[in-house]
Amino acid sequence: MRKAKAKKRILAPDPKFNDVLVTRFVNNLMFEGKKSIAYGVFYDAMEMVADRTKDLGKTPIEVWKKALENITPLVEVKSRRVGGATFQVPIEVRPDRKISLSMKNMILFSRQRSGKSMGEKLAAEILAAYNEEGGAYKKKEDMHKMAEANKAFAHFRF
Repeated sequence: MRKAKAKKRILAPDPKFNDVLVTRFVNNLMFEGKKSIAYGVFYDAMEMVADRTKDLGKTPIEVWKKALENITPLVEVKSRRVGGATFQVPIEVRPDRKISLSMKNMILFSRQRSGKSMGEKLAAEILAAYNEEGGAYKKKEDMHKMAEANKAFAHFRF
């Protein structure tokens, strides 16, 4: 590398749940620097999750964290060119990238959902991921299947 490695920024915890993971999620959710709107969307979604999961006896933040955990990929495939042929080589996902991928997938698939507000769509995707269904969960499963199918090329990892 030509330059020094970029320093990791320290994120401030969010005001309501006092959690850095929430701040990171809201930063991914945010459009055009409108963080207060992104916080509003997230907190609305958490209220909807709380309404729908009263009988579980869990807080909405626990449901959200479990949903993120359910859609977090363990392995992914990367293209490696070896002697003119391109192989899909399965690679373990770095811990930081795991969180990043799961958050981005949840947001992507909640945006694609049908619903009135983004809060409703996000709440629906959180509940779907919590129950191990929905688009984000399917994407994780597809990534794992792809890695499993190409595990013969794992020796190209370097």
